[in-house]
Amino acid sequence: MRIQKRDGRIVPYEEDKITAAIEKANNEVEEKDRAGGALIREILDAVQEEGRELQAVEHVQDVIEQHLVQGNKYALAKKYIVYRYQRSLMRKSNTTDESILKLLRNENKELAEENSNKNTRLASTQRDYIAGEVSRDVTRRMLLPEHLSMAHDNGVFHFHDADYFIQPIFNCCLINIRDMLDNGTSINGKMIESPKSFQVACTVTTQIIAAVASNQYGGQSVNIKHLGKYLRKSREKFTLQLEEEFGGSLDGDTKEKIVEMRLQDELRSGVQTIQYQINTLMTTNGQSPFVTLFLHIDDEDPYIGETVRIIEEILRQRLQGTKNEMGVYVTPAFPKLVYVLDENNCLKGGKYDYVTRLAAECSAKRMYPDYISAKKMRENYEGNVFSCMGCRSFLSPWKDEEGNYKWEGRFNQGVVSLNLPQIGIVSQGNEEIFWKRLDERLKLCHEALMCRHKALLGTSSDVSPIHWQYGAIARLKKGEKIDRLLKNGYSTMSLGYIGLYELTWLMKGCSHTAPRGKEFALRVMDHLKEAAAEWRRESGIGFSLYGTPAETLCYRFARIDKEKYGDIPNVTDKGYYTNSYHVDVREPIDAFEKFTFESEFQNKSLGGAISYVEIPSLLNNVQAVETLIRFIYDNIQYGEFNTKSDYCHVCGFDGEIRINEDNEWECPQCHNKDHAKMNVTRRTCGYLGENFWNTGKTKEIKSRVLHL
Repeated sequence: MRIQKRDGRIVPYEEDKITAAIEKANNEVEEKDRAGGALIREILDAVQEEGRELQAVEHVQDVIEQHLVQGNKYALAKKYIVYRYQRSLMRKSNTTDESILKLLRNENKELAEENSNKNTRLASTQRDYIAGEVSRDVTRRMLLPEHLSMAHDNGVFHFHDADYFIQPIFNCCLINIRDMLDNGTSINGKMIESPKSFQVACTVTTQIIAAVASNQYGGQSVNIKHLGKYLRKSREKFTLQLEEEFGGSLDGDTKEKIVEMRLQDELRSGVQTIQYQINTLMTTNGQSPFVTLFLHIDDEDPYIGETVRIIEEILRQRLQGTKNEMGVYVTPAFPKLVYVLDENNCLKGGKYDYVTRLAAECSAKRMYPDYISAKKMRENYEGNVFSCMGCRSFLSPWKDEEGNYKWEGRFNQGVVSLNLPQIGIVSQGNEEIFWKRLDERLKLCHEALMCRHKALLGTSSDVSPIHWQYGAIARLKKGEKIDRLLKNGYSTMSLGYIGLYELTWLMKGCSHTAPRGKEFALRVMDHLKEAAAEWRRESGIGFSLYGTPAETLCYRFARIDKEKYGDIPNVTDKGYYTNSYHVDVREPIDAFEKFTFESEFQNKSLGGAISYVEIPSLLNNVQAVETLIRFIYDNIQYGEFNTKSDYCHVCGFDGEIRINEDNEWECPQCHNKDHAKMNVTRRTCGYLGENFWNTGKTKEIKSRVLHL
């Protein structure tokens, strides 16, 4: 028998090498866990008995591992696997060459789909990704313990922050924009004083956003209500100017009309500055800032009138869209919008319902904003309403020395996400084994998160003055360490999870929407939540359970498990896992049932939770969107809906493509009639209930189809 090595060389088989490797592993475990001569002989015989003249070295090692496990030598098998993995890492001491070359050739599909604000064809973005590939390689080989690197590579969990682990950079944050605008800040060594007008405040805000995004890993959020003060300043400035220019020669009504005209122009220009700056700015990461605008009409806001006007203008401009390079209005990727539903605007006769109707119109056309129910959020966060971070994770409640809740100026240190379906696969339906394996893997997740925490300890405020010295997070002194902001719950660390639906199928043979599956799934959620709470009690670090919005991770985990375990019905055969606690897209469930069902899981995942529904294009049925909005307010903390819209790949038109008089699809912008170059939604009446397929060859929705 001969052995084919990894580099293709074929060498004679030497069983002494197998014996030596097992003996080396034997020396690292207790005597009761060692393989005796009989077991070693059994392994050698098994290799020979396969009867192959040529064996791949990986296959021989697989046989060894299999027999060690069958012989109940688990500790020894683990040592052998880790040893084998370490040798593999040594062989691959430089693992970045191929990934970087694929990136430069634009062949790395995972990177291309990873972030919607990154274009991997751009030189600036490629430069950032090359740095990320180097960081991942160094992290995997040198910084993380070998067993954690191995767990990440095998899809046990996903270590999200490997791209920037070698640098003292954290994940996401809520910018303390009020402090920075009111008290001034500094960018690139230049002082920026408190703005005197709305237009300048908008410009400064976008400069802050770009600077913050360049010095952290994840997204950021800005509460738009802090701009209300500056809109009022602009009104006061225009009023004073008129007094100085015209004195008493103008009557009060005329002065008010002129002031209002100037103010409206300033409002429009300021919001346009935010929208266009965010979409055209490039951070040093080679991407647009991943920023969310938080739109909350707060009755306690002293500038509520101005805030309402700003929110209206943001929604109007988002409704219109921004022009692409061909001059066609399209939906911009950023900034993301999160609109808060409260008693004053939840479409139940509130004073500001008209703003929410504008948001509904925007959602019907542009897919934004997302919606937060202030009612449900107050139930979950000790009476508070605040923005999620850019990554859609939520902070845990924290009070300052004076007993006041603080949200802005806080951040998330990092994320590790657990692959739940893989635990179900290896447990083979046995709950006793499942809970044991779950705890083992949670321990690994905790260890990985603590590596993330320890890597940030000792960081000097000098590494990112915009964050630590000039107000985005804190006002620390030069050279001061950030350690106190990493402890005592000020910042958070997130335990993410993927595939609760698939796990339930594996363990109970049904979806978690079925009663038997739901009972099990809720127990799993409670267990995960309690694990994060226990870590928080032990360490004082703000651990929380986070429903990970990581779409590409759903595919990565599924791909790894399919390669290892083959096609498993309703699990690996789909090519994806469902995100966090979500219901699988193939489930026959309507929008209202889905929100109601998932709300029970959101309440257990307070470190981050999103629920969304896929609905038909509702351009001509805003009332249906409003019905959903009212439902969100009463039933679920965070809801969004993805509406299907048309798109012309010839001119970039993003709107409704109709059938012309000749019964052909025709783009109203460029009059393209090539259906292959269009993404056309089959128009329905906006019905939001369950769809039923007919028995014919075509899948025809029975809910009053207008066009097929």
